[in-house]
Amino acid sequence: MDKTKIIVVEDNIVYCEFVCNLLAREGFRTVQAFHLSTAKKYLQQAADGDIVVSDLRLPDGNGIDLLRWMRKEGRMQPFVIMTDYAEVHTAVESMKLGSLDYIPKQLVEDKLVPLLRNILKERHTGRSRMPLFSRDGSAFQTIMKRIRLVAPTDMSVLIFGENGTGKEHIAHLLHDKSKRAGKPFVAVDCGSLTKELAPSAFFGHVRGAFTGADSAKKGYFHEAEGGTLFLDEVGNLAPETQQMLLRAIQERRYRPVGDRTDKSFNVRIIAATNEDLEKAVHEKRFRQDLLYRLHDFEITVPPLRDCQEDVMPLAEFFREIANRELECDVIGFDGEVRKTLLTHAWPGNVRELRQKIMGAVLQAQTGLVTKEHLELAVTRATSPVSFALRSDAEDKERVLRALKQANGNRKVAAELLGIGRTTLYNKLEEYGLKYKFQQS
Repeated sequence: MDKTKIIVVEDNIVYCEFVCNLLAREGFRTVQAFHLSTAKKYLQQAADGDIVVSDLRLPDGNGIDLLRWMRKEGRMQPFVIMTDYAEVHTAVESMKLGSLDYIPKQLVEDKLVPLLRNILKERHTGRSRMPLFSRDGSAFQTIMKRIRLVAPTDMSVLIFGENGTGKEHIAHLLHDKSKRAGKPFVAVDCGSLTKELAPSAFFGHVRGAFTGADSAKKGYFHEAEGGTLFLDEVGNLAPETQQMLLRAIQERRYRPVGDRTDKSFNVRIIAATNEDLEKAVHEKRFRQDLLYRLHDFEITVPPLRDCQEDVMPLAEFFREIANRELECDVIGFDGEVRKTLLTHAWPGNVRELRQKIMGAVLQAQTGLVTKEHLELAVTRATSPVSFALRSDAEDKERVLRALKQANGNRKVAAELLGIGRTTLYNKLEEYGLKYKFQQS
């Protein structure tokens, strides 16, 4: 079984043990939560690939409350409701919020494991991941040219970008446009791998290889055979793991833990990082020879704040996804919300945008998203130059973005920035842009 954890939320300790033992026998890793509050704490640390199996009735709430909280927080882990109560309206509500299934407890023993296996199977084939989206901004058009250039090759690609910019999205695009598109795409969260776990995780192990190895396990290299192995946040790998990985990539062979023979592999390596790996090499935190192996070709994903023309198309895309997943009927965003979306700094990048849109659609349900639905901190004006200015360079950049978004219309640009037209004119003159953008 892979590294997926099943978070079992059930207040009946005996029944919770029963479900966890049932799953453990089938090779699943489980975590127990007896209260809704405990489940929330686990979910704040959970990986995107984890799965929640929750009782309907809990001491401090219910499974629907937990599911609603998850979706509002942008946590899209698969969710399965189990209950003793055959309440049709509850089943409908859970499915509306994105529950994958609703299982009566008397059928859990027969239905739960097949359901979980089906979820993992769909994930493995890529059908359940978020649809790939296109971005028409100039920065991403440049990236798409690089993707089209390198995708058909077997060159390793290193993707740079801040957290939340969509590096795994780029990796999926590279895979889908490659000759390996029909083969597996296996993503590895390098930050979650300790030096002790890494050998078995990457290469697998044979039965009896170490204490607790009651059955053989296939590693990531085996799972990705013929396809793409994506090393997310590769800069987090321990030095010992870097050396182990380097040797395997150089020799195109590996040995499962406890085995006596090597296995060859045929996978393409794509890695991503939010770090300056050259600096990490200089500080002796990352091996230079491994960097060379991973860095045949480079793609840098810009932060969302540098791609303002992509904000509204992405917001509309996520609105459609939210409508489909949450069974809502939100048709768009009102003017104030659009202005807020365009002027927000988006420190969490595309990931933050997606979470906020999902939450807003869930609250709006129908019609337009308004400021009451969009839970986004906005810096309010306290002076004529009030759009959270931090430095001359950043101010100039924001003014240019607003003018570009407004197609040069100063009145609209001033509204987007939340300042008066006179203030904008003064800024244009200060930055030497007075004659670049004529009065509109």
